[in-house]
Amino acid sequence: MHHILQKTGLLAGLALTLGGAASCSKDGDGVLLFSIEDDKALGQKVAAQTDSTFRAKGQLLETTSNPQAYAALNKIVLRLLNSGKLQYRNEFPWDVKIIRDDQTRNAFATPGGHIYVYSGLIKYLDNETQLAGVLGHEIAHADRRHTSRQLQQQYGIGVLLSLILGDNQNTLVDVASGLGQLKFSRDFETEADAYSVEYLNGTTYYACDGAAGFFIKAQNDGQQNPPEFLSTHPDPGSRIQNIQTKADELNCRNRTAGSADFNQLKSAL
Repeated sequence: MHHILQKTGLLAGLALTLGGAASCSKDGDGVLLFSIEDDKALGQKVAAQTDSTFRAKGQLLETTSNPQAYAALNKIVLRLLNSGKLQYRNEFPWDVKIIRDDQTRNAFATPGGHIYVYSGLIKYLDNETQLAGVLGHEIAHADRRHTSRQLQQQYGIGVLLSLILGDNQNTLVDVASGLGQLKFSRDFETEADAYSVEYLNGTTYYACDGAAGFFIKAQNDGQQNPPEFLSTHPDPGSRIQNIQTKADELNCRNRTAGSADFNQLKSAL
Protein backbone atom coordinates (compact mmCIF):
# COMPACT_ATOMS: atom_id res chain seq x y z
CA MET A 1 0.00 0.00 0.00
CA HIS A 2 2.87 2.38 0.88
CA HIS A 3 4.45 1.73 -2.54
CA ILE A 4 1.17 2.50 -4.31
CA LEU A 5 0.70 5.75 -2.39
CA GLN A 6 4.30 6.71 -3.06
CA LYS A 7 3.89 6.02 -6.77
CA THR A 8 0.66 8.02 -6.81
CA GLY A 9 2.35 10.98 -5.18
CA LEU A 10 5.27 10.87 -7.58
CA LEU A 11 3.02 10.74 -10.61
CA ALA A 12 0.80 13.50 -9.33
CA GLY A 13 3.82 15.72 -8.75
CA LEU A 14 5.17 14.86 -12.17
CA ALA A 15 1.82 15.69 -13.75
CA LEU A 16 1.75 19.13 -12.15
CA THR A 17 5.36 19.94 -13.02
CA LEU A 18 5.47 18.55 -16.53
CA GLY A 19 1.91 19.45 -17.41
CA GLY A 20 2.79 23.09 -16.76
CA ALA A 21 5.91 22.79 -18.88
CA ALA A 22 3.98 21.30 -21.78
CA SER A 23 1.36 24.04 -21.65
CA CYS A 24 4.07 26.67 -22.10
CA SER A 25 5.15 25.32 -25.49
CA LYS A 26 3.35 25.97 -28.74
CA ASP A 27 2.50 22.32 -29.41
CA GLY A 28 4.44 20.45 -26.77
CA ASP A 29 7.39 20.78 -29.19
CA GLY A 30 6.91 17.09 -29.87
CA VAL A 31 8.64 16.38 -26.55
CA LEU A 32 7.39 13.27 -24.80
CA LEU A 33 7.25 13.68 -21.04
CA PHE A 34 6.55 10.01 -20.34
CA SER A 35 9.14 7.48 -19.26
CA ILE A 36 9.36 4.19 -21.14
CA GLU A 37 7.73 2.44 -18.19
CA ASP A 38 4.82 4.90 -18.25
CA ASP A 39 4.54 4.36 -22.01
CA LYS A 40 4.23 0.62 -21.47
CA ALA A 41 1.77 1.05 -18.61
CA LEU A 42 -0.45 3.39 -20.63
CA GLY A 43 -0.27 1.03 -23.61
CA GLN A 44 -1.35 -1.89 -21.45
CA LYS A 45 -4.36 0.04 -20.17
CA VAL A 46 -5.38 1.30 -23.62
CA ALA A 47 -4.89 -2.09 -25.27
CA ALA A 48 -6.97 -3.83 -22.59
CA GLN A 49 -9.77 -1.31 -23.12
CA THR A 50 -9.48 -1.66 -26.91
CA ASP A 51 -9.72 -5.44 -26.60
CA SER A 52 -12.73 -5.11 -24.30
CA THR A 53 -14.50 -2.68 -26.64
CA PHE A 54 -14.11 -4.80 -29.76
CA ARG A 55 -14.73 -8.06 -27.89
CA ALA A 56 -18.06 -6.68 -26.69
CA LYS A 57 -18.96 -6.00 -30.33
CA GLY A 58 -17.91 -9.50 -31.33
CA GLN A 59 -15.21 -7.99 -33.56
CA LEU A 60 -11.99 -8.95 -31.80
CA LEU A 61 -10.54 -12.03 -33.48
CA GLU A 62 -9.18 -14.09 -30.61
CA THR A 63 -5.88 -15.85 -31.20
CA THR A 64 -7.35 -19.14 -30.00
CA SER A 65 -10.30 -18.97 -32.41
CA ASN A 66 -8.18 -18.54 -35.54
CA PRO A 67 -4.61 -19.74 -34.92
CA GLN A 68 -3.97 -20.08 -38.67
CA ALA A 69 -4.53 -16.38 -39.28
CA TYR A 70 -2.35 -15.34 -36.38
CA ALA A 71 0.43 -17.76 -37.28
CA ALA A 72 0.65 -16.17 -40.73
CA LEU A 73 0.32 -12.58 -39.49
CA ASN A 74 2.88 -13.03 -36.74
CA LYS A 75 5.47 -14.28 -39.26
CA ILE A 76 5.11 -11.02 -41.18
CA VAL A 77 5.25 -8.89 -38.03
CA LEU A 78 8.27 -10.74 -36.63
CA ARG A 79 10.25 -10.07 -39.80
CA LEU A 80 9.71 -6.36 -39.18
CA LEU A 81 10.36 -6.50 -35.44
CA ASN A 82 13.59 -8.43 -36.00
CA SER A 83 14.85 -6.09 -38.71
CA GLY A 84 17.42 -4.67 -36.30
CA LYS A 85 16.04 -1.16 -36.77
CA LEU A 86 13.65 -0.77 -33.82
CA GLN A 87 14.61 1.41 -30.89
CA TYR A 88 12.44 -0.39 -28.33
CA ARG A 89 12.38 -3.92 -29.73
CA ASN A 90 13.15 -5.47 -26.33
CA GLU A 91 11.47 -2.89 -24.09
CA PHE A 92 7.94 -3.01 -25.54
CA PRO A 93 5.84 -6.21 -25.45
CA TRP A 94 4.82 -5.99 -29.16
CA ASP A 95 1.73 -7.86 -30.26
CA VAL A 96 -0.75 -7.62 -33.11
CA LYS A 97 -4.48 -8.30 -33.13
CA ILE A 98 -7.09 -8.50 -35.86
CA ILE A 99 -10.38 -6.63 -35.74
CA ARG A 100 -13.08 -8.38 -37.76
CA ASP A 101 -14.61 -5.61 -39.83
CA ASP A 102 -14.45 -6.09 -43.59
CA GLN A 103 -15.85 -2.61 -44.23
CA THR A 104 -13.03 -0.77 -42.46
CA ARG A 105 -9.61 -0.59 -44.09
CA ASN A 106 -7.47 0.72 -41.29
CA ALA A 107 -4.72 -0.09 -38.78
CA PHE A 108 -3.47 1.68 -35.64
CA ALA A 109 -1.05 1.36 -32.74
CA THR A 110 -1.31 2.02 -29.01
CA PRO A 111 1.60 3.27 -26.94
CA GLY A 112 3.94 0.47 -25.95
CA GLY A 113 3.73 -1.60 -29.13
CA HIS A 114 0.20 -3.02 -29.40
CA ILE A 115 -0.81 -3.09 -33.08
CA TYR A 116 -4.35 -3.54 -34.44
CA VAL A 117 -5.26 -4.27 -38.06
CA TYR A 118 -8.74 -4.54 -39.53
CA SER A 119 -9.70 -7.52 -41.67
CA GLY A 120 -10.99 -5.01 -44.24
CA LEU A 121 -7.47 -3.66 -44.76
CA ILE A 122 -5.95 -7.12 -45.08
CA LYS A 123 -8.52 -8.13 -47.69
CA TYR A 124 -8.08 -4.84 -49.55
CA LEU A 125 -4.34 -5.21 -50.11
CA ASP A 126 -2.80 -7.06 -53.05
CA ASN A 127 0.31 -8.64 -51.60
CA GLU A 128 2.43 -9.26 -48.53
CA THR A 129 4.85 -6.41 -49.17
CA GLN A 130 2.02 -3.86 -49.07
CA LEU A 131 0.80 -5.28 -45.75
CA ALA A 132 4.35 -5.27 -44.37
CA GLY A 133 4.68 -1.62 -45.40
CA VAL A 134 1.50 -0.58 -43.59
CA LEU A 135 2.40 -2.63 -40.50
CA GLY A 136 5.87 -1.10 -40.56
CA HIS A 137 4.29 2.35 -40.56
CA GLU A 138 2.18 1.52 -37.49
CA ILE A 139 5.10 -0.14 -35.71
CA ALA A 140 7.05 3.07 -36.30
CA HIS A 141 4.32 5.16 -34.67
CA ALA A 142 4.71 3.03 -31.54
CA ASP A 143 8.49 2.62 -31.65
CA ARG A 144 9.13 6.32 -32.26
CA ARG A 145 6.53 7.02 -29.55
CA HIS A 146 4.40 9.17 -31.84
CA THR A 147 1.15 7.84 -30.39
CA SER A 148 2.13 8.83 -26.86
CA ARG A 149 3.24 12.29 -28.00
CA GLN A 150 0.03 12.88 -29.92
CA LEU A 151 -2.10 11.72 -26.97
CA GLN A 152 -0.07 13.89 -24.62
CA GLN A 153 -0.73 16.90 -26.81
CA GLN A 154 -4.44 16.09 -27.06
CA TYR A 155 -5.20 15.15 -23.44
CA GLY A 156 -2.33 16.54 -21.38
CA ILE A 157 0.20 14.76 -19.22
CA GLY A 158 -1.96 14.84 -16.08
CA VAL A 159 -4.89 13.05 -17.71
CA LEU A 160 -2.69 10.34 -19.20
CA LEU A 161 -0.96 9.71 -15.90
CA SER A 162 -4.36 9.40 -14.23
CA LEU A 163 -5.22 6.67 -16.75
CA ILE A 164 -2.11 4.76 -15.74
CA LEU A 165 -3.25 4.93 -12.13
CA GLY A 166 -6.62 3.44 -13.08
CA ASP A 167 -8.65 6.63 -12.78
CA ASN A 168 -10.74 8.34 -15.45
CA GLN A 169 -12.36 5.26 -16.98
CA ASN A 170 -14.54 7.34 -19.29
CA THR A 171 -11.49 9.07 -20.74
CA LEU A 172 -9.75 5.72 -21.18
CA VAL A 173 -12.72 4.56 -23.26
CA ASP A 174 -12.47 7.74 -25.34
CA VAL A 175 -8.73 7.28 -25.90
CA ALA A 176 -9.12 3.65 -26.92
CA SER A 177 -12.04 4.32 -29.26
CA GLY A 178 -10.29 7.27 -30.89
CA LEU A 179 -6.94 5.67 -31.74
CA GLY A 180 -8.09 4.53 -35.17
CA GLN A 181 -8.86 8.15 -36.10
CA LEU A 182 -5.87 9.76 -34.37
CA LYS A 183 -4.43 12.43 -36.65
CA PHE A 184 -0.66 12.65 -36.51
CA SER A 185 1.41 15.66 -37.47
CA ARG A 186 3.00 15.76 -40.91
CA ASP A 187 6.42 15.27 -39.29
CA PHE A 188 5.26 12.13 -37.48
CA GLU A 189 3.73 10.71 -40.67
CA THR A 190 6.88 11.45 -42.65
CA GLU A 191 9.03 9.81 -39.99
CA ALA A 192 6.77 6.74 -39.78
CA ASP A 193 6.95 6.35 -43.57
CA ALA A 194 10.74 6.62 -43.47
CA TYR A 195 11.08 4.04 -40.72
CA SER A 196 8.72 1.69 -42.55
CA VAL A 197 11.28 1.75 -45.37
CA GLU A 198 14.07 1.10 -42.85
CA TYR A 199 12.23 -1.83 -41.25
CA LEU A 200 11.39 -3.47 -44.58
CA ASN A 201 14.96 -2.99 -45.76
CA GLY A 202 16.23 -4.59 -42.58
CA THR A 203 14.19 -7.73 -43.25
CA THR A 204 16.31 -8.30 -46.43
CA TYR A 205 13.11 -9.92 -47.70
CA TYR A 206 10.53 -7.28 -48.62
CA ALA A 207 10.85 -4.53 -51.21
CA CYS A 208 11.23 -1.62 -48.84
CA ASP A 209 8.70 0.69 -50.53
CA GLY A 210 5.77 -1.51 -49.51
CA ALA A 211 3.90 1.39 -47.90
CA ALA A 212 4.10 3.28 -51.21
CA GLY A 213 2.44 0.28 -52.87
CA PHE A 214 -0.54 0.72 -50.58
CA PHE A 215 -0.77 4.45 -51.26
CA ILE A 216 -0.52 3.89 -55.01
CA LYS A 217 -3.33 1.34 -54.87
CA ALA A 218 -5.50 3.70 -52.81
CA GLN A 219 -4.73 6.60 -55.12
CA ASN A 220 -5.63 4.56 -58.20
CA ASP A 221 -8.96 3.68 -56.60
CA GLY A 222 -9.81 7.40 -56.64
CA GLN A 223 -12.37 9.02 -54.39
CA GLN A 224 -14.88 6.19 -54.44
CA ASN A 225 -14.87 4.75 -50.93
CA PRO A 226 -11.19 5.48 -50.17
CA PRO A 227 -9.55 3.52 -47.33
CA GLU A 228 -10.19 4.94 -43.88
CA PHE A 229 -6.42 4.88 -43.42
CA LEU A 230 -6.19 7.88 -45.77
CA SER A 231 -8.48 10.02 -43.61
CA THR A 232 -5.83 9.97 -40.88
CA HIS A 233 -2.83 9.66 -43.21
CA PRO A 234 -3.35 12.38 -45.83
CA ASP A 235 -1.50 13.52 -48.96
CA PRO A 236 -0.51 10.17 -50.53
CA GLY A 237 1.13 11.79 -53.56
CA SER A 238 4.12 13.38 -51.87
CA ARG A 239 4.41 10.46 -49.48
CA ILE A 240 4.72 7.99 -52.33
CA GLN A 241 7.55 10.07 -53.74
CA ASN A 242 9.31 10.38 -50.36
CA ILE A 243 9.06 6.65 -49.69
CA GLN A 244 10.35 5.72 -53.12
CA THR A 245 13.19 8.25 -52.91
CA LYS A 246 14.36 6.78 -49.59
CA ALA A 247 13.98 3.26 -50.98
CA ASP A 248 16.14 4.21 -53.96
CA GLU A 249 18.78 5.61 -51.62
CA LEU A 250 18.88 2.27 -49.82
CA ASN A 251 18.71 0.34 -53.11
CA CYS A 252 15.98 -1.96 -51.82
CA ARG A 253 13.01 -1.42 -54.13
CA ASN A 254 13.53 -4.34 -56.46
CA ARG A 255 13.15 -7.32 -54.16
CA THR A 256 10.44 -9.78 -55.05
CA ALA A 257 9.05 -11.31 -51.89
CA GLY A 258 6.51 -14.07 -51.97
CA SER A 259 3.06 -13.69 -50.47
CA ALA A 260 2.63 -17.15 -48.96
CA ASP A 261 1.98 -15.90 -45.43
CA PHE A 262 -0.26 -13.11 -46.69
CA ASN A 263 -2.31 -15.53 -48.80
CA GLN A 264 -2.63 -17.90 -45.83
CA LEU A 265 -3.79 -14.97 -43.69
CA LYS A 266 -6.41 -13.84 -46.20
CA SER A 267 -7.73 -17.34 -46.73
CA ALA A 268 -8.06 -17.85 -42.97
CA LEU A 269 -10.22 -14.74 -42.50
